[in-house]
Amino acid sequence: MILRTLIVDDEPLALDLLSVLLADDQDIQIVAKCKNGREAISWLQSTPVDLLFLDVQMPGVGGFDVVEQIGLQHLPPTVFVTAYHEHAVRAFDIHAVDYLTKPVNAERLAVALTRVREKIAAKAALLTQEQLAAVLNGLQNVAGGSNAYAARVLVKDGEKEIFLPIETIDWIEAAAYYSCLHANGHRYMLRETIADLSEKLNPTKFVRIHRSAVVNLDRIREIYKDGQAEGSVVLMTGEKLKMSKAGRERLLDAGRV
Repeated sequence: MILRTLIVDDEPLALDLLSVLLADDQDIQIVAKCKNGREAISWLQSTPVDLLFLDVQMPGVGGFDVVEQIGLQHLPPTVFVTAYHEHAVRAFDIHAVDYLTKPVNAERLAVALTRVREKIAAKAALLTQEQLAAVLNGLQNVAGGSNAYAARVLVKDGEKEIFLPIETIDWIEAAAYYSCLHANGHRYMLRETIADLSEKLNPTKFVRIHRSAVVNLDRIREIYKDGQAEGSVVLMTGEKLKMSKAGRERLLDAGRV
């Protein structure tokens, strides 16, 4: 079965990469490539397609705007594409057709296409209105700065990716533009600054005790005050972390000391 496919992405390199990868599949016919949400809406309103690859975050008219404009009942089977792991985690807890994180690789794309074909074969490629509405709501919450806090993060574990529950994290270490998550005796690197990640964590559970460390309050065993300016905390694992004066104040604000 030939799948007439529309690709939507505002990043030219991402658009070209996905096009090249899809060109290797003889059952995929790329009928158009749209560089923004407005172009996508215009195309979808005038020409039916069998499959849509839709970027989540685009300037002006984003992916969820496209969904709203086209309407749930008219949306083709859709694979969402996102540059941010947290979008995948927070927006796709509901079982969508599939999602891809950038940069897209051939192996993961093949998995997505297999899922699409299975759903089409089972006449279940389209989400129910309730499911897609929940996905749409998740996208709007991410874009609009919802107060909902992350429940899990998507991290690499060797050759695979896993959903790491937030509550399993002992502490988070700053590593330039990355964050190192310490959990269950393992270390996971996340391509996100500690400042940005901190904003997504529940402040009653996680506190930034130092510019280079965020700690899970439930993992703290002991707290020490060293003079007027600094201190330290000892975790259940026995690890000792530095604590700044501002960090101690945040602990006090959290009501745990």
